[in-house]
Amino acid sequence: MNGNFEQCFALVLKHEGGYVDNPKDFGGATNLGCTKAVWEAWIGREVSKDDIKALTPADVMPLYRKKYWDAVSGDKLPDGVDYAVFDLAINSGTGRAAKILQKAVGAVQDGIIGLATLAAVNTHNPRELATLICEARLAFLQSLPTYDTFGKGWSRRVSEVENMAFSMVG
Repeated sequence: MNGNFEQCFALVLKHEGGYVDNPKDFGGATNLGCTKAVWEAWIGREVSKDDIKALTPADVMPLYRKKYWDAVSGDKLPDGVDYAVFDLAINSGTGRAAKILQKAVGAVQDGIIGLATLAAVNTHNPRELATLICEARLAFLQSLPTYDTFGKGWSRRVSEVENMAFSMVG
């Protein structure tokens, strides 16, 4: 709840890494976690793979702030929970991140983190909530047909997110 966006953004970039274009990844050409399709929608025009390769953290930061952090009410979530939900949103979409959070706190799963969800969040221990989010996230990832290809990395990422969330909670 203390405006952890920049710290969470830096942590996300460590997991997302640089440019990749794995044919088994439905996202296609991606850099810093930003897919070609997402970048095109953000800037309102088509781009080349070279344009994606050239993206910098400064380029994608405003997109991550608006399309992911703000969409999951990052500034209104407890420390640590903000990071767990933000990283999930980037990796699996804001709607799924919101619904996983809502299920964890017993709120209506409408995919929008509003006042009722935030009130429910505030009745939970942030560390326990981060664990519930990460467990649900991992279960979702394990259900994907590409888990055999990417599962080891995804599992490591979820574990590292959970551990970092714990340290952020204090």
